[in-house]
Amino acid sequence: MEEAKQKVAVIKIGSSTLTTEDGQADQMFLADLAHQVWRMRNKGWGVVIVSSGAIPCGLRTMGLPIKRPKDMPTVQAAASVGTRVLLAAYDQAFSPYSILTSLVLLTRRDTADRNAYLHARDTFLRLIELGVVPIVNENDTVSVEQIKFGDNDTLAALVACLIGADRVVIMSDIDGLYTANPQTNPDAEIIRVVDRITPEIMQGASGAGSSVGSGGMVTKLTSARVLGAAGISLVICHGRAEEVIVRSLEDEPQIGTLFSAHEPRHEITPRKLWIALGNSTKARITVDRGAAAALLGHGKSLLAAGIKHVDNDFDEGDVLDVIDMDGFVIARGLAKCSSEGLNKDSGVVIHRDELMVFE
Repeated sequence: MEEAKQKVAVIKIGSSTLTTEDGQADQMFLADLAHQVWRMRNKGWGVVIVSSGAIPCGLRTMGLPIKRPKDMPTVQAAASVGTRVLLAAYDQAFSPYSILTSLVLLTRRDTADRNAYLHARDTFLRLIELGVVPIVNENDTVSVEQIKFGDNDTLAALVACLIGADRVVIMSDIDGLYTANPQTNPDAEIIRVVDRITPEIMQGASGAGSSVGSGGMVTKLTSARVLGAAGISLVICHGRAEEVIVRSLEDEPQIGTLFSAHEPRHEITPRKLWIALGNSTKARITVDRGAAAALLGHGKSLLAAGIKHVDNDFDEGDVLDVIDMDGFVIARGLAKCSSEGLNKDSGVVIHRDELMVFE
């Protein structure tokens, strides 16, 4: 009889959940986290943790104000110091359960190269097989373009797609997805299950709310769309909720918002994963309904003839968002030409092999 495949969860912990107001890693929170991870491992789950918090921990250790520094060298210095502090805190929390932790530092560009992608994937899978809990963060010390103060939502999605995880849990400072911004609308209601992310849901998404993190709801919803296409479910929930990891992995109906996964899983190539999650977009291209149908229903390349409007200049190789006539992002891809060279005779603007379509 074939042995059942181990289930794997990627747990993303935001800065505001992990650290105290003075930038210190919350050891009581980490102790409870370790206990929950230990319980779920005993139920057959492998766990990878994508952890924010290195920069605020580093700022505190160096005696600097716990707010985003204005100069990049200070941000990177804080990341360097804070990573050491953060890993020591994780090790202290997990050692009573005889669980080893490891550090994996990535940039999202690591998925652009197939060899690097495969090596990273194999390392993660071997660590999980050996019973280690990898602690993942973006390599903020050397990564300039991608650095975002505490925002690891897209990195968690990237890692989940990389290793073929079964579920992602984003532990945040909000309870889940609401019908409107609950900070400004008292009538906003939480949405418990989302089967498809609609334009209405995107319009109701709120921005980042804390001073130490930068991952807003729009970023989380973008990650949810990619994860859904990859067949990976996502739970967004309050990181300080009781038994949050246990409840999220056991489909507790009253914890956060569950974004269900598409079946069957779509194969997302390393190149498309990098395009979808790994770079900022330079322009938004609006396409007509025929072009939108060709992209969504038939996996075609984007042709210049289908473009109705371009909102910004771009160069060949830039990442572009593709918008339908209703203003909804339906795809993201790499430009094969510049905006200056864009005309109805230029043919393919984005090749289908470099186009990530959001269903």
